[in-house]
Amino acid sequence: MQRNLRFSIFWLSLVFLPLLFSDARKANLPGGWFPIKNINDPHVTEIAKFAVSEYNKQSKASLELVKVVKGESQVVSGMNYRLVLKAKDRTAVKTYQAVVWEKEWQNFKSLTSFHPING
Repeated sequence: MQRNLRFSIFWLSLVFLPLLFSDARKANLPGGWFPIKNINDPHVTEIAKFAVSEYNKQSKASLELVKVVKGESQVVSGMNYRLVLKAKDRTAVKTYQAVVWEKEWQNFKSLTSFHPING
């Protein structure tokens, strides 16, 4: 009986161990930044609008979101979103990078950084 159990564990480990180290699993590991595949996703747009709104509150600016250019996400205690976005003020459209930390299950969002970039 014990020999059959060892044999079964051996075969199960051969099947499931490679899955633990596959690239598909790495996307869910904490710490790494991974590209957001659909930057037009409504949730990504919501995060970008939040970033611009919070920046406006904190800096007394009056930016308006034009579009999200690209983005990455990072699993932490919640999710970090690092977005490159276009926003306009009264005179021009400029490119910014924003980082937002979200804990969706707590309805929590925090603007971590927001600054202009070239491009």
